[in-house]
Amino acid sequence: MGSKFIGVGSYIPTQTITNLYFKDYEFLNEQGIALKQKSEFIAEKLKDITGIKERKYVETDLVTSDIGLIAAQRAIVDAQIDPETLDYIIFAHNFGDVKFGTIQSDAVPSLAARVKKNLQIKNPKCVAYDLLFGCPGWVEGVIQANAFIKAGIAKRCLIIGAETLSRVVDLHDRDSMIYADGAGAAVLEATTSEYGVIAHATESYTFEESEFIHFGKSYNNDHDPNIRYIKMFGKKIYEFALIHVPAAMKACLEKSGVSIHDIKKILIHQANEKMDEAIVYRFYKLFNMEVPEHIMPMTIGKLGNSSVATIPTLLDILRNKEIDNHRIHKGDCAIICSVGAGMNINAIVYRY
Repeated sequence: MGSKFIGVGSYIPTQTITNLYFKDYEFLNEQGIALKQKSEFIAEKLKDITGIKERKYVETDLVTSDIGLIAAQRAIVDAQIDPETLDYIIFAHNFGDVKFGTIQSDAVPSLAARVKKNLQIKNPKCVAYDLLFGCPGWVEGVIQANAFIKAGIAKRCLIIGAETLSRVVDLHDRDSMIYADGAGAAVLEATTSEYGVIAHATESYTFEESEFIHFGKSYNNDHDPNIRYIKMFGKKIYEFALIHVPAAMKACLEKSGVSIHDIKKILIHQANEKMDEAIVYRFYKLFNMEVPEHIMPMTIGKLGNSSVATIPTLLDILRNKEIDNHRIHKGDCAIICSVGAGMNINAIVYRY
């Protein structure tokens, strides 16, 4: 018994925020001192550093559970199923519902419970819960759902990944420019075929690395130090990812029994285009190979980093043939992988 995706859906917010949106921001360092470079220059250089030209921000009247619901509804329609037949709803996020103009996170009841209610599912045996696992949360949700299915306690699961990072960023921190909003979802169903999830791997590095991404005070010392924002040590994350992610991908591939030559796509968390390219380069270097052409579809240039939503939205966009030079064909194998707060890493080998 295995599992495969039978439906995917996404919600891409309508507000497009270009890099020049940040040109008048007052960027400060950790000590609260203004950066030497002008904000306009910093904003213009962002594309060279991360590959991001623009990102999407959610509409002011929506919160994370709202956009997660929309993505879920689209995945259910795509799967052509009755929502009452779902055994699990797993909602991956990191910050709950944060209303526009507020600072408080709301995660009670869980976002998964809110989605279940709004889907009007009456079945009490449909279990709804949230998953906090950093950016790899949606991939981990798929891994958990696959485990439920293989154990025979579920036949059909809905996995949602949604985030509104624009609500939790420090506007004085230049790292705030990489973050974005979005939602993606997929329905995973039991199968006896050779298609679907073949193998998976997960690792958590916490001894020295757990604080690489954390909540911290604003760089503006005039702000309330008890109000917290998403913060990261970018250089440490970059170095960590380049060492550990390729190795985890290799271990997952070896567990699957699939040849490296049969991998047609690498669907990686859209964190930083330069970092993702370096990860894939190092992965193929482990096999003494050059990186194949058209192996890694990217959306970060236009969508930014929406944390748990990057991979499920990428799956939907790829399915809809919206990325030039990237197509998935029946029988193709892909590696789906992510890295993020925790620090957590996971990977899946999947056959379409």
